[in-house]
Amino acid sequence: MSQKTEILQWLKKRRHISAIEALEHIGCFRLAARIEELRHEGWEIQTEVEPHSNGWHARYFLKRKKPHPKMRLDPSPGMD
Repeated sequence: MSQKTEILQWLKKRRHISAIEALEHIGCFRLAARIEELRHEGWEIQTEVEPHSNGWHARYFLKRKKPHPKMRLDPSPGMD
């Protein structure tokens, strides 16, 4: 199973992930790159910054499922 698939499964189950969780549980060193790939596929993932004692880190939240391939994303003719 690819890291991207594992990250997506994690997000579907837990709704959020940080880089340290991705590294510890999935072995992924490049979470931001995998998140970008998922976004490119149509998944809506929000980034939030979490401060901590040494600075900050990003946490990614799955906001919306990927639209069905047959769904129209563009407005109908005459609706713009």
